[in-house]
Amino acid sequence: MMPASFHPGARRQRFKRWFFEGKTPQPLGPHARPMHTAEWWKVMCLTGVDYFSTLAYQPGIAFLAAGTLAPMATLVLIIVTLFGALPMYYRVAEMSPFGQGSILILEKLFPRWKGKVVVLSLLGFAATSFVITMTLSAADATAHLLENPLAPAWLHHRELVTILLLVLLGAVFLRGFHEAISLAVVIVAGYLALNSIVLAVAAREIWLHPDVLANWRTSLFVQYRNPVTMAVTALILFPKLALGLSGFETGVAVMPLVRGQATDTPESPAGRIRNTKKLLTAAALVMSVFLMASSFVSALLIPAEAFQPGQPADGRALAYLAHLYLGSGFGTLYDIVTIAILWFAGASAMAGLLNLVPLYLPRYGMAPEWARATRPLVVIFTGIGVVVTLIFSADVDAQAGAYATGVLVLITSGAIAVAIAAWRQNNRWPLFAAITAVFVYTTVTNMVERPEGLKIASVFIVSIIATSLVSRTLRSTELRVLGIQPDPLAETFIDGASRGSEINIIANRPDTGNRKEYEDKLREARETHHLTPDDPVLFLEVERGDASEFSEVLLVRGARVDTYCVLRCKSPAIPNTIAALLLYIRDRTQKTPHVYFGWTEGNPVTYLLKFLAFGEGDTAPVTREVLRQAEPDPLRRPRVHVG
Repeated sequence: MMPASFHPGARRQRFKRWFFEGKTPQPLGPHARPMHTAEWWKVMCLTGVDYFSTLAYQPGIAFLAAGTLAPMATLVLIIVTLFGALPMYYRVAEMSPFGQGSILILEKLFPRWKGKVVVLSLLGFAATSFVITMTLSAADATAHLLENPLAPAWLHHRELVTILLLVLLGAVFLRGFHEAISLAVVIVAGYLALNSIVLAVAAREIWLHPDVLANWRTSLFVQYRNPVTMAVTALILFPKLALGLSGFETGVAVMPLVRGQATDTPESPAGRIRNTKKLLTAAALVMSVFLMASSFVSALLIPAEAFQPGQPADGRALAYLAHLYLGSGFGTLYDIVTIAILWFAGASAMAGLLNLVPLYLPRYGMAPEWARATRPLVVIFTGIGVVVTLIFSADVDAQAGAYATGVLVLITSGAIAVAIAAWRQNNRWPLFAAITAVFVYTTVTNMVERPEGLKIASVFIVSIIATSLVSRTLRSTELRVLGIQPDPLAETFIDGASRGSEINIIANRPDTGNRKEYEDKLREARETHHLTPDDPVLFLEVERGDASEFSEVLLVRGARVDTYCVLRCKSPAIPNTIAALLLYIRDRTQKTPHVYFGWTEGNPVTYLLKFLAFGEGDTAPVTREVLRQAEPDPLRRPRVHVG
């Protein structure tokens, strides 16, 4: 006989548990789950695989945009990074210490459905940025692989190799965050070490051949004549280099992985905030040094024609220098490590998606509850990456516009959120307003020059909003209550009602709240439902809260109005709340409660739409349906009476 543990059904159950048990990092608080955390410098490597990997193509982008002026344009980028993006993201880390970034700040600034629409739109841009980071980086890794002179001919299948890299990335995350962080540390350390060697050798070449410096300086002054013209031109060209800012949003998105200190609390995670600031500062400083050095040596040592599309320095300036000055052996090693970091650049994007999506969509009811688990999301995001790769034929240039649009919109949204918050607090708001103006200019300029990025982002936004609304509709009859917390008086009312033969609850729409209201309601219920004067009753009132919310902990208050006992609460969905409270009373008292409603006059279709949008409508039938789905046993189901 086959042991039970080897039975196919048991294997399926084990796989199911494994597949859905991995939870994404969640905010600390009443419903927090354990998460894997690491020292800030290790998490910096996870976000750094995206940020630092831009060294593979940023010098080429800078030269194609600015020519001999590339070092000065890069200097503008560095100034914006250190004195604009860095202080702005310090504020973002303080205001959203669990990785939500600017999305959380804007959600608070724009409440209710207005805020939800803002959040869903930003999630669309975030999805654009993070998904395209995965696909573009994998495609660029494939390009580096195929352009290496030692690459075998059988590897020359660009789309297939790119898809394979995406699947391997997904497999790493199916193993877990610990494995992803460990691999990121190794890759980043190796990549920065090899880049240091290449830059040192390139600097030595400039030292030994000072004529290249003189030629560059002469060419610069021939084209721009004076430093003022150079500075103005560099400022104008800055938006074309803005991909060099790509690491900040993921740096905040992976905050839940940053280890804080023992004294951190959910209300004040000071250690995590401080360590995240160290992460952002270290990443910005390291990247600034490498960007400036790589742009300078590339502009001086690489012929202009080598940067053109299809030429040996196209998108791989430092790899070109590695092969030129250190030979094919070292050049091949450099290519291997570059391919590794470009492949794994999608790791920080994947980590960002795995943090952001569960924080918002399930909470809004706009994704199933299993969307809080890591592994199903990894499979979904990997599948989306494969589809995007096929649509764009693994072409790096075709995806660059969408990548820049997603990155810049997220950075700009962060700047806007911080500027508004600073203005309301009257705390250095002119500084953040100036930073916002810089990023708004950069984003608008990029969208005008590369409108395809906005088109692609719009597809993500429309897809997210459409699937979110469908999910919310399908989940509308769930209980939608995370827990029930009655106050002492409410507990007294419930326990007192259970002493009778039956628990009778009259649903009442809150009105004046005086004695006559409850007296009239009780008389109507007795006439309609034939309740006797000896039958004790509780009144239940649910005030409609923020209908854009999906679920929350239900706080139930008891109130006495003359001789009448009233249970009062506030909730975004009235029928679901009544159903959840009835089940709570049943489980607490071990008696089946009866709830009494009056008929609602009007068109049932109108009330259905009203319920989906505003959480109220024809309450009685919806309450009964919620109870039917929550309790399959009719004998244990609370009774709903309508008259």
